[in-house]
Amino acid sequence: MKNANRLRLILGDQLSFDLASLQGLDAQSDTVLLVEVMEEASHVPHHPQKITLIFSAMRHFAEALQQRGIPVQYVALDDPDNTGSVPSELQRWQALMHADEIHVTECGDWRLEQSIKDCGLDIKWHCDSRFLCTRTEFANWAHGKKQLRMEFFYREMRRKSGLLLNGDGSPVGGAWNFDAENRKALPKGVRPPSPARFTPDPITQEVMALVAKHFASHYGSLDAFDYPVTHADAQALWEYFLDWGLAAFGDYQDAMASDEPFLFHARISAALNIGLLDLRQLCSDVASAYESGSIALNAAEGFIRQLIGWREYVRGVYWLKMPDYADGNGFGNTRALPAFYWTGETQMNCMRQAISQSLEHAYAHHIQRLMVTGNFALLAGIAPSQICEWYLAIYMDAFDWVELPNTLGMVMHADGGYLGSKPYCASGQYIKRMSDYCRGCAYKVSESTTDDACPFNSLYWHFLMRHGDRLRGNQRMSMIYKNLDRMAEAKQQALWQRGEWLLDKLDAGESF
Repeated sequence: MKNANRLRLILGDQLSFDLASLQGLDAQSDTVLLVEVMEEASHVPHHPQKITLIFSAMRHFAEALQQRGIPVQYVALDDPDNTGSVPSELQRWQALMHADEIHVTECGDWRLEQSIKDCGLDIKWHCDSRFLCTRTEFANWAHGKKQLRMEFFYREMRRKSGLLLNGDGSPVGGAWNFDAENRKALPKGVRPPSPARFTPDPITQEVMALVAKHFASHYGSLDAFDYPVTHADAQALWEYFLDWGLAAFGDYQDAMASDEPFLFHARISAALNIGLLDLRQLCSDVASAYESGSIALNAAEGFIRQLIGWREYVRGVYWLKMPDYADGNGFGNTRALPAFYWTGETQMNCMRQAISQSLEHAYAHHIQRLMVTGNFALLAGIAPSQICEWYLAIYMDAFDWVELPNTLGMVMHADGGYLGSKPYCASGQYIKRMSDYCRGCAYKVSESTTDDACPFNSLYWHFLMRHGDRLRGNQRMSMIYKNLDRMAEAKQQALWQRGEWLLDKLDAGESF
């Protein structure tokens, strides 16, 4: 009896040997297909380093599969027969190979998964077991809830994984969440470790030349690329963080500092999101570090919460609510994204620092994204679709399942409060408290209405005033509105006028 001729498609963010659609491989009847396609590389102007990471990691993964004796068909971007999209390449190779079966693991992008489903082929779909919570499990957990809260989902994931639990199932340390201990600014004299860097090998250098040729118009520098593109190097990056970053991560995970893009952060999210690292192993390593006494509980719990709490939660929301979720615009924002998001050319030092490092490294940590670039977009009333495209394009770890809920839901509160219970809006005082950015700024964070006042200050109050009808009923914001109501009428008017002036400049395409 003839063996089935199976074609197994592996996408650029599925580079795991344990991927569900790679299980049970038979070298006699299976072929793995990997394709570099223009449609996925350019549907938003992805950062050149992001494209480099994915293409180089794909090529290294294909080589590793071949070394294991697995037949691989690899289609490079500049292959003259390349049709330019994943569905059309899948159709082409199914016909060329007369494949009896096609195996695909769930995608990380609703748009791509739908296009593959619509391509007219009979496909065997596999659940993405790299995540702790399946789509179905999340939907069952969310069923009947008018609003979801990550904290309660996170507790379920802790119970499911057994991480940081006592024998009776209670949380180690007597609390599920130690976030209150993870909000310290970086003290003077505390120096973060030098970042681990990986020199591009010949495969990566070849990809960099390809990217420079085909994506020269995309924003972001390619020169600084030093990121791991293999499982071994990603593991080395992770072990470096365990040794040098994790102990201080808990205290300073929300801190920001001038000309310090990485601080004590692991920088492993991109490697994890494309399959070079394993979620369960990372969590196990962190729990072991706590149990051995080498790190404090707030560092261990804080890191694990990001992985099995927030990361799994936003993925669940994405697949539960798509495709309508992408159209959310709860505040009715229409303002265009300012040009300085693509250049970093602004006098606001916090914005210049966060944007410039994003362009240089395709990286910014979560507080820079949420409370600097995201906070400004929220206060300024930027159209959610435009800021979502920017985040998806600029950041190396940004894939639709993780970027869209984080940006549209958490940053812009454009989903009506489904993902989070309140907008994460703040004045310049938050940035002053958590960073040294204000010391090097042309604007004064102590001022709100003068010509040299920090733009965040007046825009913060302007945002609260213009959305008072919607937000005053939010219990978590009642104290803020009480403070607003206590202000003298003249002060409120001055704040409004300063905010209007700033927004008019944005509408005119001007920077400040």
